[in-house]
This record gives sequence, structure tokens and C-alpha cells, in this order.
Amino acid sequence: MIKYILKRIVQVIPVLLGVSIIVFLMLSLSPGDPARLALGMNAKPEQIEAFNHENGLDQPVLVQYVNYMKGLVTGNLGVSYTTKQSVAKMIAVRLPATCILAFGSLVLTYLIAIPLGILLAVKQNTFFDDAFRVVALIVSSIPAFWLGLLLMLLFSVKLGILPSNGFDTPLHWILPLLCSCFGTWAGSSRYIRAMVLDTIRQDYVRTARAKGTPERQVLFRHAFKNALLPLITSIGFSIGNFFGGSIVIEQVFGINGMGRMMLSALREKDIPTVMAGVIITAIMIALGNLVADLLYSVVDPRIRAVYTSGGKKLKKKEAAA
Repeated sequence: MIKYILKRIVQVIPVLLGVSIIVFLMLSLSPGDPARLALGMNAKPEQIEAFNHENGLDQPVLVQYVNYMKGLVTGNLGVSYTTKQSVAKMIAVRLPATCILAFGSLVLTYLIAIPLGILLAVKQNTFFDDAFRVVALIVSSIPAFWLGLLLMLLFSVKLGILPSNGFDTPLHWILPLLCSCFGTWAGSSRYIRAMVLDTIRQDYVRTARAKGTPERQVLFRHAFKNALLPLITSIGFSIGNFFGGSIVIEQVFGINGMGRMMLSALREKDIPTVMAGVIITAIMIALGNLVADLLYSVVDPRIRAVYTSGGKKLKKKEAAA
């Protein structure tokens, strides 16, 4: 398993390299002068020239990228053009809020979606199943920013029971988490329903039922357990969706997180801040997918056997035969 983990970690490196190249080129070639945006429209030409020289913006794009990557390898994420603060310190302040929002939404979504998806599979083609199909379509169509405004209007303005701005206490987390996972749990429930239905039609499930195994045991021990592999894949992809969607949620609820920081940096063409934010986000997504891959081996013994000495010997014997 150690070789498998190392292999997956090594595979992340070219992904991060490709992401950094694409983002750096897009930022460098996009319209807008970072010096003019940072210093203001009334900045003198000599001030702009000094700013460009200080930040290496007077060099070719390739040289700028190489210099940035040299600093990144040594742990130097650069200095923000606009705030003049260390980008690493800016991220250290904002990353916890984004992680709480993203992973909290992920947990809340699947705490609702898993039991609901199983129930929908059990109640297949009933009124409950048909009604939820309509509800899921409506819920998935509601924009997150509009829902956030409605939640603030109801719980903060009208009822006055929940704060509408910030992310300092668990009470501040409730509305952003609800808004973030609201449009996801419905679609995830339908996906889990489809997986469970596909599994319970398999021969081994019919055999278990023919042996007189209780329906609850058939459902959870045989059907749901074997539906976990595609579910883990879905969770791995959802991590990226929640990190990307945090930009909208943070903006609506005034959360001082990574998404809001990157949105502000994009407006000002603050290249070091945007680059660091994108790379950190890509690393978090890659780590989430790595955890999903490791969970495969826990759920499916066949995958685990491939990366053990016994499994390799067995494969050699089968090949020789």
C-alpha cells in the first residue's frame, strides 16, 4: 500500500504543474496592468516602472514563471501586489474558513443524501419516489446566491436567530453550510438511489434473498456495501465542487475565506495571490481524491490484494497458468 500511496502522490505533481502553467499564462496574457491596478490611475510612469522591476514584471513571461516556481519550491508564495502582505500569511488566515465550509458541506450533504437515497431505492416507483424527483429538480435549479439571500432574509432579518455575516462561531456556520449543500444533496440522493437499485438487481442479492436473509441485512450488508465504490468516487469529485462553490457562498455571507480572497485578487490582477490560491485549492482537491483512492482498498479487498505481496504472487501464478 505504501507504493500505491507514493505512486498517487507522484501523479499529483504533473497535475499541479499543468494547473500552474495554465493559470499563470492566463493571468499574464489577460488585459490589465497589475502596476496600474495596485498603484492607482494617478501613478507616475517612474512609479510604475519601479513597481514592475521590483516584482519582475518587466521580464519575459517564461522567466517570470520560472522565478515564481523557484520561490514556490522553497515555500515562498510571494507578496501580494495590493496589500504588500505575505501571501502565505494571507492564506493561513483564510484557509481554515474555506476548509470548514467545504468539508462541512460535504459531510452534511452525504449525511442527508445517503439515507435518503437508500430510502428512495426501497420506495422505488412509489408516490414518494415520484414526488422527490420533482422536488430534486426544483431544489437543484435554485441559484446558491439567491438562496443565500432568502436564508438571510428569513433567519437573520425576520426571525433574528442566526447571524448573516462572518464565520467566527458555529452559529455563523449554519446558514452558509445550508446554502452550500442545499442544491447538492438532492442530486446526490438520486445518484445514490441509482447505485443501490443497480446493486440490488445483482445475482448475489437475489441469492441472499432466496436464502431467507432479512431484507434489512440484504440492503445494508450486501447492496449498500457493494455500492460504496461509486459513492466514494462521487464524494471525491464533490470535494472539488465544494471548494469551487465556496467563492459564491463566501461572497454572499461575507466570509473571509480563500474564495473571496481570490475573487478580489482576480479583479486587481494580483498574480501571486491568485496563483497561490489556485495551487492550494488544487492540492486540497488532489488530497481529497487520494483519500478516496485509499478508501477503495478498504472497501474492496480485490484492490487491496493487488498492492500486497500475496496479491502479486497470485497474479503471477494466474498468468503462468
